[in-house]
Amino acid sequence: MQLTPARRLLALFTLALGGFGIGTTEFATMGILPLAATELVPGFDADPAGGIAQAGWLITAYALGVVVGAPLVSIWAARMSQFTLVLLLVAAFTVANLASGLMPTFELTIAARFLSAIPHGAYFGVASLLAARIMGPGRQGAGVALALSGLTVANIIGVPLGTWLGQAAGWRWTYVAVAAIFLVTLALAWVALPRVPGDPSRSAAREVAAFRNPRLWLMIAVGCIGFGGFFAVYSYAAEIVTRVAGLPESAIAWLLATVGIGMTIGNAIGGWASDRSMRRTILAAFPVLIASLALFGLLAWQPVALFALAFLIGGAGSVLTPTIQARIMGIAGDAELLGAATNHAAFNVGNALGAALGGAVIAAGLGYLAPAWVGVALAGTGFLLALWSLAIERGPDTASVHVVATVLGPTTAGIEVVER
Repeated sequence: MQLTPARRLLALFTLALGGFGIGTTEFATMGILPLAATELVPGFDADPAGGIAQAGWLITAYALGVVVGAPLVSIWAARMSQFTLVLLLVAAFTVANLASGLMPTFELTIAARFLSAIPHGAYFGVASLLAARIMGPGRQGAGVALALSGLTVANIIGVPLGTWLGQAAGWRWTYVAVAAIFLVTLALAWVALPRVPGDPSRSAAREVAAFRNPRLWLMIAVGCIGFGGFFAVYSYAAEIVTRVAGLPESAIAWLLATVGIGMTIGNAIGGWASDRSMRRTILAAFPVLIASLALFGLLAWQPVALFALAFLIGGAGSVLTPTIQARIMGIAGDAELLGAATNHAAFNVGNALGAALGGAVIAAGLGYLAPAWVGVALAGTGFLLALWSLAIERGPDTASVHVVATVLGPTTAGIEVVER
């Protein structure tokens, strides 16, 4: 594939811009959640905690849409040109996000959020494959990280600006602005992306066959549960800022930007580190995430600690994102698109799980910091599953040896864990 340097850069920027739009539409909901709840949830003024917990379904609905859409769209598009697939997915994002800003009732808004998430996983899957193809051999982790970079940068720029726009003009305008981002992405994709042909030899059955591998399911479980630790806290960041730390509403955007900076740095580190050692990256990032969540539960009432720990949580979680995706893609083998998309389904199971469980402990009266302890439990369980996955790489007969090896580090080449 021959591209001029200028077109190569524009193509990579376009893929990242699509991720920027996705990150903004997914995560800005956390920042405007109180505003949407006030308008859409009946009886919010009488029971704000219950109203916030109910409004959390706007987050959960999006996450469930990713879970449903990622495998279905990937299987449906198995033979499709990657160029055509990107255009269709971005067009769908444009329409669905516009609908999210126009729906008049809570139930219809939930439906629009669900539909707007259907293309999410497949987009990041095909964007990861295209970015890796453009960047060249041996750069899979870096390609995944670049495709995800727009998502993480969205948390520095898009999410705070979307939150500010929602506060200034009404929460619905946040989704209208996201639709405009996707419209620009669609135009750039038509101009810049390489016309990669489809593969007529592929089939839905061949893609689904990847799910017969139990190692794939185990890594999917790592993402489903482990990422839930991050979302248990992040979903209710707006309420923690105002109700726990006692900061003004304007500080919400600054906290989200702080998380975004952590995510952007973590994503870059994760892409670089996973190309060198997925195992060591996983072993380093999960303990940092767990410790950060625990400290958040203890100290986030203090503004300086709130911002510092939010940065660490975002960074550690994002180190894991390209690492786990690259590992899933490697395990999926020929079904690369399905494998790449499935990671985002897992990521959003974690989103739904974290938001739902975090909302449940808030509704139970345990306070707005209680989701941090839900996060510790979820991230800790994800880490144990990751250790199990690393341990069985060379078969169940040596599992106990490899659990020790993954914790202590290999001392000889004979116990080195195979990573892909």
